[in-house]
Amino acid sequence: MSKKRIMACLSAAAFAGALAVAVPAGSASAADCAAAWNAATAYTGGAAVSYGGHNWSAKWWTQNETPGGASGVWTDQGTCGSGGGGGSGSECSHPDWVAGRWYATGDIVRYTNGGLYRATHDNPGYDPVISTWYWEPYSCGSGSSGGGGTPPSQGGFVVSEAQFNQMFPGRNSFYSYSGLTAALGAYPGFATTGSDTVKKQEAAAFLANVSHETGGLVYVVEQNTANYPHYCDTGQPYGCPAGQAAYYGRGPIQLSWNFNYKAAGDALGIDLLHNPNLVQTDSAVAWKTALWYWNTQTGPGTMTPHNAIVNGRGFGETIRSINGSLECNGRNPAQVQSRIDAYQRFTQILGTTPGSNLTC
Repeated sequence: MSKKRIMACLSAAAFAGALAVAVPAGSASAADCAAAWNAATAYTGGAAVSYGGHNWSAKWWTQNETPGGASGVWTDQGTCGSGGGGGSGSECSHPDWVAGRWYATGDIVRYTNGGLYRATHDNPGYDPVISTWYWEPYSCGSGSSGGGGTPPSQGGFVVSEAQFNQMFPGRNSFYSYSGLTAALGAYPGFATTGSDTVKKQEAAAFLANVSHETGGLVYVVEQNTANYPHYCDTGQPYGCPAGQAAYYGRGPIQLSWNFNYKAAGDALGIDLLHNPNLVQTDSAVAWKTALWYWNTQTGPGTMTPHNAIVNGRGFGETIRSINGSLECNGRNPAQVQSRIDAYQRFTQILGTTPGSNLTC
């Protein structure tokens, strides 16, 4: 497969889920709490917040990545005891999460990393960090500055959570709706440009293509592990600091090769060259890398997929920008039709028309 292409092929092997990351214990002496972490706020490296009774420091740019979560973006600065709404008081007293115990919608638990999570759907004790459709991060305390228990605004995204779930009834829980909406701020022109019809067409086109690439949002990583050592371009001056086999395909539009991890990370303000695993352990980061490709890369085409839709070139041109060298101009009509079928289905769910120029 050409190095110029970011996409990695998917095989039929089973997906191996990512494990949660352990967090260091807090210090013995409690300091004043910083301002409470807010899922809707974008933080830069060095930003201080409080969450779950601890102060935390951001290692790099982050949004909607829970302190103590699997992304590893936050450094635990120890327990805190007052100020900031960071986790003291009776409103923060919640039972520990227990695997296999039944939880009803609205139940709040304290996870093993010290963070609080609220059940968004009834579930039989699913892991709050992994099963993000069933749980959401929860900041104790009240008031808008502290986050409270109110989910962050989803910015008027043209796809509702119910529609998203209808599109992907069998999706992997890693590909959460909250992760997608948290990623939208990285490219504010996505699905917000043009008429309502164009906005819905772009959202449907993006989701149809990622559905095709991931088997219906099932696969998080490239399934052909034999390819893994082949994505290190040693000719790049920065090399492959995470290891020769660390830059395999991950995410909704399978990000691969060390130079693509660096380019995406530089654009997003996330050190993906040294931390490529974030794309398979942090849902928002995974969605951001897909939006990076959609909004900034032309691939084998002549324009970005975003521009293809908003400039009226049609869904077929997005296929060309993503996988045109392998599928377009009659090379693989069955794969092209699979993408078109998903796009037409999704536009129907969104209550709009697919437009013209569907094929490439």
